[in-house]
Amino acid sequence: MTNAHWDPELVAGLRALAEASFPKRCASCGAVYEDVHDYVRRTVPISETRSGLKQSSDDDGRTIVEMFRNCACGSTLMDFFGDRRDPSEAGARRRQRFAELLTYLVSTGLTGVVARTELLTVMHGGTSEILARVRPPKKA
Repeated sequence: MTNAHWDPELVAGLRALAEASFPKRCASCGAVYEDVHDYVRRTVPISETRSGLKQSSDDDGRTIVEMFRNCACGSTLMDFFGDRRDPSEAGARRRQRFAELLTYLVSTGLTGVVARTELLTVMHGGTSEILARVRPPKKA
């Protein structure tokens, strides 16, 4: 699947969230994850029913998003991303579009966790065989 099927502004915005956190190393087994795509591709969700994403605040009160995933060795990993939400109207449209795509993918039969993970994989420059089989939603 190419990123051309999805909103390019959304893809670019989500990529920016993760670029500064990598490479990442598992303290238990030493596995190294070069970037978010590698991290999501080579780890698994911590639960089938939970997204593994948690909003919290850093020491300065700024909003951060924590992403929990399990390494192949079984160790739970966490990475965090600063909230770089664009407060502009364009940012609000990107967030709305992400929510719409997620809802659409769930309506096609994917679980919320799988839909979010696959969207994030594509948005971080990866490919998704799962999303390649899903017909993109019609533009309004």
